[in-house]
Amino acid sequence: MKQIDTYKNKNVLVLGLGKSGFAVSELLLKLGAKLTLNDKADLDKNSKAQELKEKGVRVIGGHHPTEILEEEHFDYLVKNPGIPYENPMVAKAEELKIPIITEPEVALSVSDAPYVCVTGSNGKTTTVMLTQRILDHHLSKNGHHAYAVGNIGVPISEVVTKATKDDILVVEISSFQLMGVTDIDPKVAAIVDIYNNVHLDYHKTFENYVQAKLNVTRFQNENDYFIANFDQKDIFEKETDLTKAQIQTFSEMDDSADYFIKDGYLQSQSEKLMKTSDMKLPGIHNQQNALVAIAISKIMGVDNEDIQAVLETFTGAKHRLQYVMTLDGRKIYNDSKSTNIEAASVAIPSFDEPEVLIAGGLDRGFTFDELIPYFKKHVKAIVLYGETKYLLADSARKAGIKNIVIENTLQEAVPKAYELTEPGDVLLFSPACASWDQFKTFEARGDYFVKFVKDLKTK
Repeated sequence: MKQIDTYKNKNVLVLGLGKSGFAVSELLLKLGAKLTLNDKADLDKNSKAQELKEKGVRVIGGHHPTEILEEEHFDYLVKNPGIPYENPMVAKAEELKIPIITEPEVALSVSDAPYVCVTGSNGKTTTVMLTQRILDHHLSKNGHHAYAVGNIGVPISEVVTKATKDDILVVEISSFQLMGVTDIDPKVAAIVDIYNNVHLDYHKTFENYVQAKLNVTRFQNENDYFIANFDQKDIFEKETDLTKAQIQTFSEMDDSADYFIKDGYLQSQSEKLMKTSDMKLPGIHNQQNALVAIAISKIMGVDNEDIQAVLETFTGAKHRLQYVMTLDGRKIYNDSKSTNIEAASVAIPSFDEPEVLIAGGLDRGFTFDELIPYFKKHVKAIVLYGETKYLLADSARKAGIKNIVIENTLQEAVPKAYELTEPGDVLLFSPACASWDQFKTFEARGDYFVKFVKDLKTK
């Protein structure tokens, strides 16, 4: 870890005691900062809060004391990425022109290890996992490692203290995190894709969302690399106008891109890298994710054998078109990360076999007619639950699906969907909605789905 003086003897307010809030607090202490931590939750019985108190951190829980921002001098506010900018502490800090940053900026500023950053609306976690595994396969030959960190669930601050200059950090970075960075410079940055109607409750407008995503390359220089989606022309134009990095492109269909899919192969302009049929992950979108991972890995110096070894064995990120099991000839997949229409429209066409689909969840006021073409082509029966069940049923009827079943809960939906399958079918859980009507997170929803599937085996 680099020793820097940026935060030494500086008064820093950390807002939010989540996983990243605790990790960045510990890191800032090592960098000599004077810390105050604030969370609206009561922290009297929080073990992490007590641990920080014992290390000299002033901990304030149960409310947001905006007055201290005026009464005391703070050099930085480090906020949890999920906390909106309308939060009273953040709004007051903005008013007082206190710099507002997020954990990635602090952590990456002290990283000895070179780092690459991946963002996107859909596919970033799978891309990060593929990239990390390919790079680790390569580095482990010499006793070094690649670490998957960031939005994937491991705070960067936890890992930068041990990662050396011979290791690599593969950072999944969200729009929430990127909105709060003012100076990150990854060796390689990639935007897998950008779709509308994603996180607009946070960013307010699509343009704000795009500009947050573009922060991944905004501070790169001409010695860095930026991996861009050649198929999203409007976004690509914004990327090329902004970035100073060397651009490499990928495409699902255009063989003028640097990396592309053609004649059943993942290819570059110089070689055929491997057959798409040799990949364990299903779906054209995962072939796209693989192209991004390949592009990053090639820049970082890996061999084709490392790429092939991983792509031929990796079966998917948890909750992202995750293969669960084959039960009496039916393949079952958990795609709980499908929290929006765009994600479902990618998952549904991933299979050639007939599908029985389970969908539903939080009602955000959208119709689901965008899914009609995918329903028509791939779905033979559909089981719907949650707040959106009737909206989804309306689109399913328009698609001509005869077998539409309405249930109240996911637990009721799983056995009903299984009853509608036949040997050779795929049972796909791709909700197309956020989880918050019945579950706290998409991870919890996916875990319950897997449990309900396993319960089928005992009946």
